[in-house]
Amino acid sequence: MSLRIAFLYNVRHHYPDPNDLRNQAETDSDDPATIEEMIRHLRGCGYDVLPIEANEDCYPQLLANRSRIDLAFNYAEGLHGLDRECHIPAMLEMLEIPYTGSAPLTQALVLNKARTKDILRAHGVPVLPQVVLRSADEVDQVRLDFPLIVKPLSQGSSAGITNRSVVRTPEELHAQVASVIEALGPAVMVEPFLTGREFSVGMLGNPPLVLPPIEPDHKRLPDGYEKIDSLEVKWVLEESSEMDNYLLCPAPLDEAMLARVQEVCRATWDALGIRDVCRVDLRCDAAGNPYVLEVNSPAGLLPPAISQTSYLPLAARTAGISYDELLTRIIQAAWTRVHP
Repeated sequence: MSLRIAFLYNVRHHYPDPNDLRNQAETDSDDPATIEEMIRHLRGCGYDVLPIEANEDCYPQLLANRSRIDLAFNYAEGLHGLDRECHIPAMLEMLEIPYTGSAPLTQALVLNKARTKDILRAHGVPVLPQVVLRSADEVDQVRLDFPLIVKPLSQGSSAGITNRSVVRTPEELHAQVASVIEALGPAVMVEPFLTGREFSVGMLGNPPLVLPPIEPDHKRLPDGYEKIDSLEVKWVLEESSEMDNYLLCPAPLDEAMLARVQEVCRATWDALGIRDVCRVDLRCDAAGNPYVLEVNSPAGLLPPAISQTSYLPLAARTAGISYDELLTRIIQAAWTRVHP
């Protein structure tokens, strides 16, 4: 049977600019060429695809087509608000259209970095302490040791995380908090900046297969770059031919460390109620202890013709899973979850 798939997505109108925080508001969305290529791949997998842009007009389209949609492929990030990633799943549940990915509550939680960490902490998953600020005037509430890192509370794809995000003085902290809130608001999260190894781990299926971890080789970053997965690194340097093999996949881990990373990722999946697919980002302290930084759901799925460095497809390729098979596995995971 050829499933009829509604493919839900958001379009980016400006490529993210590391020097313009306001330009980064659409970083989580995708360029039209990426969307077109994903649709081409889905059709190449044998699916009858109905593309629907996840804007203000998507609900009437879903309502009108609900009887002929077997499954929705939810690749949408939402448009507005701190809980925007839960909007499309909530609409789909209202219309009783099954879909890929996690439920509305989980999607709302994982976009909010602080709430994600609150839930994980309560379940014994290692996370760092954090402070949420809604104004630069609140920086005196921060009782954490420098260096610190300032992140938008509810953004993904490194939006708002630049070379200026790591701060080492109260003055730098105040300036960065003010800048990010003004551009991306309404709140930021401040947490300790760890200097250990960093990993990004894809997960696929129910229960999840943990894909080979990815590790950025921070030693290869040019002088003056902070050792973080910043917008400058992720959207400029990683795509440069000069940075070939910057992303190590599989990450060179001994058995004990690999087992620990996998254990933390599975505990994260269970604590948050994740379904079908996600990517977990972790960073280690100086002693090598891993901490969960954030969860990416939906995780980026750039086709290989668009990018060779999109993390989840890269990890899948390392595991011997082609891009088409990756898309098919995500759909099958959702389909078998709904139709056991």
